Amino acid sequence: MRWLHQLRMRILMMLGRAGAGTHLDDELSFHLERQIAENIAAGMTAEEARYSALRTFGNPALLRDQARSTWSWSSLESIARDVRIGARTLYRAPSFTLIAIFVMALGLGANVALFTIVRGVLLKPLPYVDPDRLIMLYESEHAASAGPQYAPVDPRSFFDWQKASTGIEQMAMVSPFQSYNVSAEGGKLPERIDAGWCSWNFFSLLGVHPAIGRSFVAGDDQSGASATVLITDTFWKRRYAGDPSIVGKTVWLDAHPYTVIGVLPSWFVYSGSFGGKNIQAWTPFNHEAPPSLLNTYEDHEAIIAARLKPGATLQGVVSQITSIQQQIKKDHPGPAVHPFASGRLMLDDTVQDYRTPLYVLLAATVCVLFIACMNVAGLLVARTAARGKEMAIRTALGGGRLRLMREQLTESVLICLTAGVIGIGLAWTALQFLGHFEPDMNRIESVRIDWVVLLFTFIAIAVCALFSGALSAFSFHGRHLLSTLQESSRSTQGSQRRATLRRSLLVIEVSLTVVLLAGAGLLLKSYQRMRGTDLGIPIENTLTMHISLPDERYKPAIQATFFEQLITQVRALPGVASAGLVSTAPGQGWGGDSLADVVERPMRPQDFLDMHMRAAEPGYFAAAQIPLLRGRIFTSDERFERGKVAVISREAALKLFPKDDPIGKHVRFNFTHTDFEIVGVVADTRWDIHEPTKPTIYEPLYGNDFNGATIFVRSTHNVESLAMPIENVIGRLDRDLPASNVKTLRETIDKSTIDSQFDSLLVLGFAMIALLLAAAGLYGVLTYLVTQRTSELGIRMALGAKRAQLLRTVLFDGLRPALLGLVLGLGASIFAVRLIKSMLYQTEALDPTVFGAVAMLLLAVAFLACMLPAWRASRLDPMQALRTE
Repeated sequence: MRWLHQLRMRILMMLGRAGAGTHLDDELSFHLERQIAENIAAGMTAEEARYSALRTFGNPALLRDQARSTWSWSSLESIARDVRIGARTLYRAPSFTLIAIFVMALGLGANVALFTIVRGVLLKPLPYVDPDRLIMLYESEHAASAGPQYAPVDPRSFFDWQKASTGIEQMAMVSPFQSYNVSAEGGKLPERIDAGWCSWNFFSLLGVHPAIGRSFVAGDDQSGASATVLITDTFWKRRYAGDPSIVGKTVWLDAHPYTVIGVLPSWFVYSGSFGGKNIQAWTPFNHEAPPSLLNTYEDHEAIIAARLKPGATLQGVVSQITSIQQQIKKDHPGPAVHPFASGRLMLDDTVQDYRTPLYVLLAATVCVLFIACMNVAGLLVARTAARGKEMAIRTALGGGRLRLMREQLTESVLICLTAGVIGIGLAWTALQFLGHFEPDMNRIESVRIDWVVLLFTFIAIAVCALFSGALSAFSFHGRHLLSTLQESSRSTQGSQRRATLRRSLLVIEVSLTVVLLAGAGLLLKSYQRMRGTDLGIPIENTLTMHISLPDERYKPAIQATFFEQLITQVRALPGVASAGLVSTAPGQGWGGDSLADVVERPMRPQDFLDMHMRAAEPGYFAAAQIPLLRGRIFTSDERFERGKVAVISREAALKLFPKDDPIGKHVRFNFTHTDFEIVGVVADTRWDIHEPTKPTIYEPLYGNDFNGATIFVRSTHNVESLAMPIENVIGRLDRDLPASNVKTLRETIDKSTIDSQFDSLLVLGFAMIALLLAAAGLYGVLTYLVTQRTSELGIRMALGAKRAQLLRTVLFDGLRPALLGLVLGLGASIFAVRLIKSMLYQTEALDPTVFGAVAMLLLAVAFLACMLPAWRASRLDPMQALRTE
């Protein structure tokens, strides 16, 4: 069992080095003394016995070293010695060390943060049972070969799919577009909450069980059942202080009693491509939806979640459902019935809007890390050059090449390890910032630093350390020791080789910087154009807030009276310049649509025009400052039976009546089959800042069964101060009626463009860091070259060279790698920017102004970075230069 004895001694040497060494010395002395004693017993003198014992036993010092190498951890000792030497070396050059650590920490921190986000949002499986089998199904106007389209589904199609599909284990219907008024019970204020309708089996399909209480059952999801609701953990804690006795109690939603049957677990957050992240209550779909919705193929209000059977594929299920949908289209050839189906994995559906931006940002951080590595490598190469004589002396004295390379790699590892620790701190800070800046990002709750992120960090540190350290280590070899040890060593072949290496690194740095600058420039221009998009109305000093009247208490006649009283009192408030009511204000969402036909000139069903539906009271157009182009606005007494009049937008007039005067014509909608007489034409407005204008029709708010309205207020200044007085007006009219979405139009635009702003500013930040590093690299390379050529420059000046000529020579020498990097970077950008094409708004991927600006900016920075060392070179004193070694 000799190996056990060796292991024991190794452990003793590691844990108790001094004691184990003493034990080894005692054992060696014991054996030597025994041999001496035997020799004396054989008749030798003491001196002869000692010399004979040493000849027999061997050199004790050599034996001690051999034993130590066998028993001790020699490799660990060697590594520890290299670490101590590397740490002392770095400590003696604090400026170099701090710069290298700072540069690498920026690159590593950015990469760790983006990897954490990408993993949490895009790569982690959803927290449901067998998430790989969960899919989302949609309707589509065209086949998959023409490109993916994901439109909501009508309930009748869902029922047909549910009966006929064979590859699906379960299928559920979800509508995340709902909301409820929560009444002011128990002394609490009323509020408006986002809500969702779902089939009774939706949560069992996901494998989600309430934290307390029960989930829906089939009996809850019927029109005649008692009203039930499941609430989220956040709503339960915020509204009801986490009271466990809430289960079984009654809450009032839209003035109707609902029994709380359960509270969903705290980790559950619904996130889909159509929103729903802020849903706080769930109710059964069939119980809540009106019969008219449940019995039509033309009203698309649902999204379908499904679980595949084992062995079934998404493509197979979509193909089967497309066949079902085509039969539906054949039996019900209405213009709003879609003939195809589409689908995608639930994870893809959740993160679809974030996939491209996050991968673009991750690619940008990888570029920054690569640039940082090359910058640190350049610093290490320069440091190796500065230590050339030291390295040559150590080589001449017998130092092995591998040993010297290992020391240089150790320095790189120490720099990267320190930078990695700082980078994790920077990444954690960035993730906290992301949580405040992008709280509505889908799956943001899954973003956290865990062991996988730490493993990624370790791998990134190792790769960076090897890359940076290897370049500097291989930049030195001992084949020119004599020339290196001579005084003129700055002109040696090794110096030239190191200069070429640093130039090559710099060319790559500049190329990557150009790519980042081009991408940042395009995103920034896209963001500016988005911010500058005209909604169709002036947006400054405008305030909006939404109210919704519960049908239980507000019949059409009462609704009209309430709205009239409300807008009259709002207009009377001090500071209100004008005010109006509209169902959905510009820039604040879809707001509903319908297919329209012209009564006087019937159209083919496939030619029906899809129009936005808006309800407004007459004063809205003046308050919003929407210009009247033709005809008139409807009046306040045009309501109920007299309210079948409408105002259409200019785009609707051009598409419905390209050659005719629309005034006096009639439009019929396929859902209601109601005719509206057109009395006026107004200017276009945008429903979303990202989207083009859409044909719109405005009908009277009073008497047309619209139970919700947005209060639109314009003031001369400080419009935000009007929010509380308007809410007080609402409270006086109905204490149970909350106001929601209280915000200015400027805030609406800011929220709509926040993702574009985040992406563009982040890529711009990375590009600026890269530009700064590239400028520092240019400055460092040219300074190094000037130092190497000091004697040469002195000789040239002594022989009559003009300072201006030397300035141009040195400056061009520094600008040469920048120009080459610029050309390569512009070529690479032509291909790289195509990846962000889907993120651009009204901006071409190959925008010549952006590329021109990038080239000019890079050349200006490169010129400034090279000018200072070039100027210093032209100001050299010839005599002093000739004395320089």
